[in-house]
Formats: sequence, C-alpha cells, structure tokens
Amino acid sequence: METMEGVELCFPQLNTSCKKPTQPHTEAMLIYILLSTISLFTVALNLLVIISISHFRQLHTPTNLLLLSLAVSDLLVGLLLMPVEIIYIETCWFLGDILCTLYYVVDYIITSASVANMVLISIDRYIAICDPLHYSTKVTKRRAQICVCLCWVCSVFFRILLLNDHLEQPGRSNSCFGECVVVISYIAGVIDLIFNFIIPITIIVILYMRVFVVAVSQARAMRSHIAAVTGQHSGAVTVKRMEMKAARTLGIVVVVFLFCFCPYYYPTLAGEDTSIDASSAAFEIWLAHFNSCLNPVIYAFFYPWFRESVRLILTLQIFKSGSCDAKMLY
Repeated sequence: METMEGVELCFPQLNTSCKKPTQPHTEAMLIYILLSTISLFTVALNLLVIISISHFRQLHTPTNLLLLSLAVSDLLVGLLLMPVEIIYIETCWFLGDILCTLYYVVDYIITSASVANMVLISIDRYIAICDPLHYSTKVTKRRAQICVCLCWVCSVFFRILLLNDHLEQPGRSNSCFGECVVVISYIAGVIDLIFNFIIPITIIVILYMRVFVVAVSQARAMRSHIAAVTGQHSGAVTVKRMEMKAARTLGIVVVVFLFCFCPYYYPTLAGEDTSIDASSAAFEIWLAHFNSCLNPVIYAFFYPWFRESVRLILTLQIFKSGSCDAKMLY
C-alpha cells in the first residue's frame, strides 16, 4: 500500500512509519548476490577451521585453541549478523525495538571477541618466536582456555556497558516505526575506538614488529653459521625468504585490519556520533564484517596442516575410523 505521495511505508496505517527502503531491481539483486556470497564464504571457511582443529587430535594445541576461538566468532558473524543485514536491505524492521537492540549487542560482542582473539594470537606468536625455550611452560592448553573465556566474558561486559542506554530504552535512536538504528555517542565511540581499535592494533603492530626483528636476527645468525661451516653464502637466500615472509605476514595482518575497520571508526575520528542502521547495506559495516571472511585466510591458510585437513574433509576421509589420529604436523 502506498500513501498519497506515492511513497510506500513500513506501516501504512501509522503516520510515524518509516519509508520502505527501495532500490532498483538490478542493483538490489547484485547487492544480494555479492553479500550472500561473502556470507557463504565466511561460514564455509571458518567452519573448515573449526572442524579441522576440533577433529584432528594433533591440532589440539594452545595456538590452535586461539585460532578456534577466532573462527567461532567469525563464523557467528557470517551465520547470524550478515544474513540479517542481507534480509533487511529492502525490508523494514518488523522484529521490534528489543530485538533490534539485542541484535546490536550480539553484533558488538562478536566483533569485540574477534578483535581480542587476534590480539591473543599475536601474543602467542610473540612468545613462540621471542622466548621459544619457555613457550611450553608459559603457554599451555589450560591458560589458552582461560584466556579465550576471559576474551568472551570481557567482550560481553564491555559491550553491555557501552550499549547500556539502549538496553534501558530500546529504540531510543529510531526516528520512525520500522527502523532499527543505534546511535553511539561521541564519548562512547571514543571509548570503543580506544579499546577495540587503537589498543588492539597497537599491541599487534608492536608484537609483530618485535617478531619480525627477532626472525631476521635468527636468520642472520643462521646465515653466519652456515657461512662459517661451508664457506659459502647460501644462507643469504634463506635470510631473504624469512625476511620477506615475516614482512608479508606483518603487512597482511595490519593492513587488512586497518582497511576493514578504519571506515567504521571514521565518524569517531571526525568527532561525530556513530549511527548504525540494520536495514541498510552500509559499506563500513560490511567492510568490518568482511574481516571475518579474511581472518581464516590470513591465520589458517598459511598453515600446511590446514590445507591437508581441508583435503581430508572435502574428500570425506574424516569419516574413516581413526582419522582423528592422522598426522597433520610434520
């Protein structure tokens, strides 16, 4: 039904109803296909990581527990958050103010947990490279499990505090019926920016820079040893490869994280309130969520065991007796 002005409303019987989102059919179909593909890949890639680490016993290591937690948070992004945003591209929000607020609470919790997991992974790699002799005593499965639990618990409490006003008064940011909008005040946005972006990225950059320096130092020491023994400079090739690998990994982690989250935090950086609308395919929101699709590529595809486990999963070898004891690490 349409009003006298020819504008279709979410609730035609209400004068305070929002206008129904409209987009050209071709453009809408392209958006649906693109976003659905991203959501599907996010779920599939992270599900492969979860199955791999959960099924194969040899992969039950502290490092992989952190990867598992990261994959779970990213899986939830593709399974819960992305589909809702896809559904409401051309549809009004009919689930009410309470579910609207809860959706954003879950959104923020999952996103915070994902970022926190990335920090834990960088700390784990820092200890493994910079203090390898004490790694097995400092990083245990028990401690990894505790850190993962704290990561999720802290994300829940932090986000509840940040969205406390919206939980007490659901729909406070909506300007009309049929809308699902949450406006984060500038102060709350600054707090979010500091604890969910600046501090994590600073920790990640500092630790990976340290890892890079140590890796290069170890490679040069190895080259000197080889040159002293053989009188040749064949180790230079090894040094070059290790330097490039360390630099590439560091660059991918930092650049992808910044690329995905900078647009979302731009309003806060510009001194403005952050407005998030569930019924629109906002570029900055999807770009931040797209990081969940890239994480399994960055953190898992670099591991040979993941490629081998994917092969075993896709060929249904995991259903064979004793497959969980397969040798994945060489």
